[in-house]
Amino acid sequence: MRFVLFVALALSVTGCTRWSMNHHMNLAYKAYDRGNCEQVMLELSQVDRASRARRYMQPEVSMLRGQCLERQKLFVDAAQTYQFIITQYPNSEYAFRARARLETLQSLGHYPTRSASAIRPTAS
Repeated sequence: MRFVLFVALALSVTGCTRWSMNHHMNLAYKAYDRGNCEQVMLELSQVDRASRARRYMQPEVSMLRGQCLERQKLFVDAAQTYQFIITQYPNSEYAFRARARLETLQSLGHYPTRSASAIRPTAS
């Protein structure tokens, strides 16, 4: 009986966080499919809370957040989110996808290739 109790306790400590993250990620993807970005952001914040010790979840969470920002026509914010993925996780699948999204935003004219705040020399 003690063994069963010990196993149940061990699983609750290690498994609940993982289960919770998966549950909220699944809900976020379902909300995204329905076009409900407010619910997506809420679910992703729940994943963020549960995944602080699991950094491998961050690129996926950020990618979905960026896609939602795009859907809400917040293109600069989406581009910054994609830049974050590329900078922090350069060798991940999500960095590859983030680069593709940035190229798409640039080709559609939603995100400039060169920053508007870039320093330009004055003509003498």
